Amino acid sequence: MGGVVRSFDQPDETREFRDGVVAGVELAGAALAKATFQPGWRWSESVRPIVGGDSCLQHHVGYALSGTLRVVTVDGQELEISAGQAYEIQPGHDAWVVGDEAYEGLEFDRKTVESYGRPE
Repeated sequence: MGGVVRSFDQPDETREFRDGVVAGVELAGAALAKATFQPGWRWSESVRPIVGGDSCLQHHVGYALSGTLRVVTVDGQELEISAGQAYEIQPGHDAWVVGDEAYEGLEFDRKTVESYGRPE
């Protein structure tokens, strides 16, 4: 028996971009990330210059820890994700922080954890 404890303060990998940072850790074959987006962060302005494309093509499955994130999909669906909510966002969207509080969320989709914010 035994166990492992990890901290996002000492992640396996950190990716930074304008007004945001994603810290990733691996545990027992699973990948998790903590995303922190400051007020003013918007995918189309902060991440798109790095990855290209017209919209975010990642599949997000996660849990919001703090703040609020607004998401608009390419087909016009609008979501607002706030602290305490679990979410799934399909590829093809833009998102931005709402208000003056930073948004923090945990991401659980392995592919997204491994590739978010990297050039495609």
